[in-house]
Amino acid sequence: MAEIFASKTAEIEEREVINAQISRKLSGECMVLLENDGALPIHTKKVALFGNGARATIKGGTGSGDVNTRNNVNIEQGFQNAGIEVTTTAWLDRQEQNTSAAKAAYVQWMKEEAARKQTSEFAVMFDHPYKEPDCEIITINDIDVSETDTAVYVIARNSGEGADRFDEEGDYRLYPHERGNIHLLAEVYDKLIVVLNIGGVMDLSEMRSIAGVNAILLMSQLGNLGGDALLDVLTGKVNPSGKTTDTWAENYMDYPSSAKFSHNESVHDEMYEDGIYVGYRYFDSFGVKPLYCFGYGKSYTDFEIKAGKISVEGNEIQIPVTVKNTGKIYAGKEVVQVYYSAAGGVMEKPYQELAAYQKTKLLEPGETEEIVLKYQAEQMASYSEKEAAWILEKGDYIIRVGNSSASTKVAGVIEVCEDIQTLKAKNLFALDVALNEIHPDAVKLEEKKKEAASYQAEKIIFDTTAIAQKTVVYQGMRKEYHTDKTDKITMQDLLSEKATVEELVAQLSTEELAEFCVGTLRADGGEVVGNASYTVPGAAGDTSSVCKESRGIKNMILADGPAGLRLQPHFKTKKDGTLLPGGEVMGDAYTPFNPNIDEKEVDNYYQYCTAIPIGWALAQSWNTELVEKAGDMVGSEMEQFHVDLWLAPALNIHRNPLCGRNFEYYSEDPYVSGKIAAAMTKGVQKHRGKGTTIKHFAVNNQEDNRYFVNAHVSERALREIYLKGFEIAVREAQPLSIMTSYNLLNGIHTANSHDLIQGMARDEWGFKGVVMTDWFTSQDMPMITGKFKPAYPISASTGCIYAGNDIQMPGCQKNVDDIVEAVKTGKEIDGYKITKADLQFNAANVIRVVARTM
Repeated sequence: MAEIFASKTAEIEEREVINAQISRKLSGECMVLLENDGALPIHTKKVALFGNGARATIKGGTGSGDVNTRNNVNIEQGFQNAGIEVTTTAWLDRQEQNTSAAKAAYVQWMKEEAARKQTSEFAVMFDHPYKEPDCEIITINDIDVSETDTAVYVIARNSGEGADRFDEEGDYRLYPHERGNIHLLAEVYDKLIVVLNIGGVMDLSEMRSIAGVNAILLMSQLGNLGGDALLDVLTGKVNPSGKTTDTWAENYMDYPSSAKFSHNESVHDEMYEDGIYVGYRYFDSFGVKPLYCFGYGKSYTDFEIKAGKISVEGNEIQIPVTVKNTGKIYAGKEVVQVYYSAAGGVMEKPYQELAAYQKTKLLEPGETEEIVLKYQAEQMASYSEKEAAWILEKGDYIIRVGNSSASTKVAGVIEVCEDIQTLKAKNLFALDVALNEIHPDAVKLEEKKKEAASYQAEKIIFDTTAIAQKTVVYQGMRKEYHTDKTDKITMQDLLSEKATVEELVAQLSTEELAEFCVGTLRADGGEVVGNASYTVPGAAGDTSSVCKESRGIKNMILADGPAGLRLQPHFKTKKDGTLLPGGEVMGDAYTPFNPNIDEKEVDNYYQYCTAIPIGWALAQSWNTELVEKAGDMVGSEMEQFHVDLWLAPALNIHRNPLCGRNFEYYSEDPYVSGKIAAAMTKGVQKHRGKGTTIKHFAVNNQEDNRYFVNAHVSERALREIYLKGFEIAVREAQPLSIMTSYNLLNGIHTANSHDLIQGMARDEWGFKGVVMTDWFTSQDMPMITGKFKPAYPISASTGCIYAGNDIQMPGCQKNVDDIVEAVKTGKEIDGYKITKADLQFNAANVIRVVARTM
C-alpha cells in the first residue's frame, strides 16, 4: 500500500487561505495600466459591469498549466467583496446563460470527437482549447446612467497548450459584439474602464481609437483570487506598477514573424528569419512604431528618474539612479530599466538591449530612493559564428536609462578600444536549410544610435584586461564506470559518503540502467498529463522505482505548473489504498466517479492547491523578490503533497503573440525571462529536496504540430535570444531539472540533441541536474491526434541516451527495450548507436538528483 499524503477532510485548510492571500498580494504588482485619463482609481459605490470575463473570469490558461483550485473569485464577486454594487445583474445573467450554453456545446462536441477518434477527451481538449463566445449585445434597456456614471467592460481570452491562437475576431481581435458594446458604453457613460482578462497580447488599436474609453487595465490572469486582486487596483488600494514584457504592435502583421507563423505557413517548418530582431529589438532597429513599447506601464502617480555618473569596477558597470515620487496623492513603485546600444562592428547590433532593471520600494509622495543598477560588461558581447566565440567588439557602448524602452535617456558612453573575446566556444547548431534572415539598414541604424547619444555624455574607457577570457571544455567520449566493491551499494551508502554514484551505477545491470532512464507509466495507459503518478494522483508522473526496494533509491514525483501545482483535487481509494478511477480534471474534461460506489467502503482524499498569477503576469511585475516569494509558496505546497520536481518555470520567448502557450512564458526578452525563472527557482529550491524543471528546452515557440515542427534558427539567434534565458536561470539558480521540447531544432529533435543538452547546458553553462523529455516525446502517442501528418520521424529513445536526455517521460516498455537492445548488441537503432557508458552517464545523473530530493 502506497503512502498517501493528501488531506482526508474536505474542509478548507489554513494553508489554502494564507497562500491565496499571498497570491492576491503578488497580483497587485502584476497588472499593467495601459491607459488612464483619471478614471482610475474609481470612487463610486455602484458600477455597471459588462463583458465575457465579468463572471467567467479566467484564472489561467489551459492544458498542463492549469491548476485545480477550490474556488475562483470572479470579477463580479470582487466588486461585491469590495462593497461596490453591480447594477447590471440582468445582463450578466443573460451572458452567463450564453456562456453556459456555449460551454455545454463544447463539452458535448469534445466527447463526440473523442469517441470518433477513439482517443481521450483530454487529447481533444489539447488540440482544441475552449474559446469564449462573443458577448451578449448590450441594449439601451441594459443601461441606467442614473445608477452610476462608471462602466467596467471585461474582455476575456483563453489560450492553452496544444494549439496556437488566430489573428481573427474573438481571438487576437475584438468580437463584433464587443466592438459594438464598447462603442455604446463609451457614448453613454462618463467613465468607461476596459479590463483585459487575457493571457497574451491582443490587438488594441481599434479600442484605442474609440473616444470615451477612459482607461485600459491589463489585468492578465491572476489565479483563484483574481477578482479581489483586480478590485485592489481599481479602487486604489494598490497602485498598479506592472510593465509590459512584450511589444504591442499597431497591427499583427507588424511582427516580423507574423506572415509565416504557425498555421499561416509553418506547420512543419518554422523559419526564424527574424534572427536576433525579436520584439523591441526589431521595432527599435527597423523604425516600426508600436502601440505600446516594451517595458511600458502607467501609474496613479508620477516619477522622476535621474541617472548619476556611471562607473566601472573591474568588469562591472554601475549606474546610480535617483527615483522620486513627484505625485501628491498616491504611493507607488517604479521600474528603472537600463539598456545599452552596442557598437556596430563586424557584427550588426540591435538599436538597444536590456542590460539590467530594478523595481523601487513603495515610495510615498515626495519620497526619493537611491539605487545602483549593475551588470557585467560581458553581457554586451555578441556571438560570432565566424569565430565561434562571444566577442565584445571595439567601439562605443551607449548606456540608456528610463522606465520603458521608448523613454530612455543617455546616461553615459563606455568605449571599448579593442575586440575582447570573452568566451571561446564552438558552433553547435548548424542550419539544415538556407535561412534568409532580415537585416536593418546598418548605416541608418548606427546614425540613429549616435544621434540619440549626441556624444555629450561622459565617456569611460573600459579596461580590456578586466575580462578574463575563457575557453569551454567539452565532454569527450563517455567512459564506462567500474567498481571492485562486491557488497550491494545503496542510496544510504551514497548519502553517508561510503560510496559514489559511479560505483553504485557500475553495479547495475543494463536492464536496470534502462529502467532508470524511463519513467513509470501507469499500466492502464494514463493520460498525456494528469493522473499518471502512483502516489500523488493528478501529478504528471513518477520516475522509475526499479531499485527502490533493493537499493533504497526512491522514485521522484513530478507535478505540472507553472501557475501552481496541478494535482487531482479529490480522489477515492479502497480501504487497502487502491486508487479508484474518477475525479480526474483537466480544463473542461472530467472523469466522474462510479455513482454506485459505497462510500462506507472507500476513503476520500483532497489536494487543493493555490493558483498563482500566470507566468506572463508574474514577469510583468518586474519584481524578482515577488516572484521568489511565489516560488517559496509553491515549494511549501510541494512539501505538503510530497512532490519532488515542479515542471516549471516555462521561459520560451514570446516570438509571436499568437503562440498558444505565451500565457505560461514570460517575455519577448531573454534577460527578463532568465531573471524571472531564476527567481522562481530560488524560491522553490529554498525548500530542501524540492526542485524546478525549466522548460521547454528549446525554441518551443509554436504549439501547432508541436511534436514535429522543425525550427530553423541561426546559431547567433539561438545563443543571444532563445537560449539566453535558460542560461541565466542555470547559472544563477541551478534548477534540479531541465525539460526538452517536442520540436526539432535544425533537423534534430531537441530531445536527441547532444549539442543542446550536453554541449550547451552541461559543458558551457555548467548545468548539474537531470534532463527529461516532455511527455510522450519518444512514443507514438503524438500520432493519435491525427491533426497533422508528420513530416519528420519521432524522437528516438536511443537518441535521448546519446544526447544525455536522462529520463524519457512518462515512459513505455518499448523505450526500455530499444535501449537495452542497442547497448547489448551495439546495433544502430533509429539512427543512434549507444554504449553502456552512455547509459550509465544518464542513470548517474538521475540518481544524483534523487539523492538531492531525499
